[in-house]
Amino acid sequence: MRLIRYARRRFDSVPRGQAIVELALVFPLFIMVFFGIIVLGIGVFYQQQLTNAAREAARYASIHSATASKPTVSWFDPASQPLSYTRYDRPEESWPFMTAAGRRLIFGLNPNAVNIAACWSGYRINVGGNPVGTIDAPPPLGPPGYDIIGPVDSGFAQCTIDGADPTLDPGDIACTSTLASTTVDEASDLSEGQGRIVANTVTAYACHEWRPPLAGFLLIPQTVTLRAVITNAIERQQ
Repeated sequence: MRLIRYARRRFDSVPRGQAIVELALVFPLFIMVFFGIIVLGIGVFYQQQLTNAAREAARYASIHSATASKPTVSWFDPASQPLSYTRYDRPEESWPFMTAAGRRLIFGLNPNAVNIAACWSGYRINVGGNPVGTIDAPPPLGPPGYDIIGPVDSGFAQCTIDGADPTLDPGDIACTSTLASTTVDEASDLSEGQGRIVANTVTAYACHEWRPPLAGFLLIPQTVTLRAVITNAIERQQ
């Protein structure tokens, strides 16, 4: 009897509901960390897919350059072509091939939800040593900032998308389906009277508006913009 009375007194001294309270405090934190790791893994996987899409698009555009039979070029052709070549004078005609090449290897992500754009950069042609339209032209010679055309910047002309340099400020570029109309390519947009530039590189920009699952519960933004930028040297087909 004395032993039973002692055991009952010891049981009554234990705070009832303590385990439930501890579980109520710890369990939500555990669930947040657990699902947060899963969502982070999904985000990293999607970022890898986006990088692959930008890489494939840049590779396609660099190989199918202005001298290819079906070129993928900017708003204006950055180099002269024989008239026998099939021309695509506008991005909406030639870019779908580049976009399809970028999207074809995407896995686990809706390819149609990935927006792809590209812009072309290069050096202004030294007209004194290379005729207008010369392919693979080297940087111009002579005093910096001056060639026979006049006092113009004869250095490397970096293209922009949506007003930002994609190689430096990709976070400033919006993720929309109308990115083609926001590209500014000095490597192709200058007329011959202003000095022609041959594009040396093409930069592909891919983006996706990702809506993470359980964003509100995990205290992260409802929409996360994933971006990837890849630059490739242009390969001329002689």
